[in-house]
Amino acid sequence: MTRICTIILLLIAPLCQAAKTRIVVDPSGKGDFRTIQQALQSLPDSAAEDRLIFIKNGFYREQLSIRKNHITLQGESKTGTVISGSISHLIYTCQHPGDKNSAVMNIDGNDITLRDLTVENTYGHDAADSVFIDCTNAQTGKPEKTKVVKTAHQFTLKTGTATRLKVINCIVRSYGQDTVSPWSGTGMYYFKDCTLIGGTDFYCPRGWAYAENCTFIVNVPGAIAIWHDGSKGRDIKSVFRNCYFKGEQHFQLGRYHHEASFYLIDCHFDKNMMDKPIYKAETAKPMVWESTVYYSNAHTDGPKFNWLKDNLYQAPGAPKAGDINAAWTFNRKWNP
Repeated sequence: MTRICTIILLLIAPLCQAAKTRIVVDPSGKGDFRTIQQALQSLPDSAAEDRLIFIKNGFYREQLSIRKNHITLQGESKTGTVISGSISHLIYTCQHPGDKNSAVMNIDGNDITLRDLTVENTYGHDAADSVFIDCTNAQTGKPEKTKVVKTAHQFTLKTGTATRLKVINCIVRSYGQDTVSPWSGTGMYYFKDCTLIGGTDFYCPRGWAYAENCTFIVNVPGAIAIWHDGSKGRDIKSVFRNCYFKGEQHFQLGRYHHEASFYLIDCHFDKNMMDKPIYKAETAKPMVWESTVYYSNAHTDGPKFNWLKDNLYQAPGAPKAGDINAAWTFNRKWNP
């Protein structure tokens, strides 16, 4: 009898352990925690496998800090689970000197997955057109009046040192610059079936990035959608596969301030996009190597501009469009 009990315990132990790694967040109090940050704080710092935090539908007014590894935040539904904040980067950094966590969701852990939820920064929607604040000048140490424009930097999702970030079937939104800012430099980031929304440079990865079946929406007139920093290595690239770009009248597709490499495969562009190719910004630093932009099988609702023509054969190694996927993008270092 003792032997049978021991066998049963050995069989159910993995199931019990798995159950412990699933935490439910419910603002009504019917889950394990009412807030997402409380759930994050409850987890051990390290784990060999992903821990699941299931977030029930609701409105979560939180500013999250994720410093642990192997965590999945899964919402009950893409539009019903909403994590929201109203944060101006400039105001936040003036009020919290040295604190870089100025986003609604700040990620410094590896192997983080976001799935089936909305994350938004509403500052550009809520704020006045512009405000003046007292901010200490870093060089002089003296306070001075600083103007904050409502469409300026307002991070929704930002990483510091994170890599292997996955964002799947999510909405990430702001009403100004730098909505989606995975900024690890050499990190790897994967986006699939997402809707990403904002003003100038609202999708601006620093490192390897792959976006598949995503919709990019420019919600500020004349703003610029995408940006890339691949300065840490010649093989670092930002790839878009079967993505749709649309927005306010005269939106621009993209620009860069650092060495960059863009690949746009089977993408669709709406009629409001300007006839202006991805370009080097006037304030860009000197380049160590030339930035590149490659297209294959572009579709448009309006005229097909000359710069959208297929030129993938000019890319290093002359890859075929069918060969370009997530594993290819990350140089076989990761296959999400």
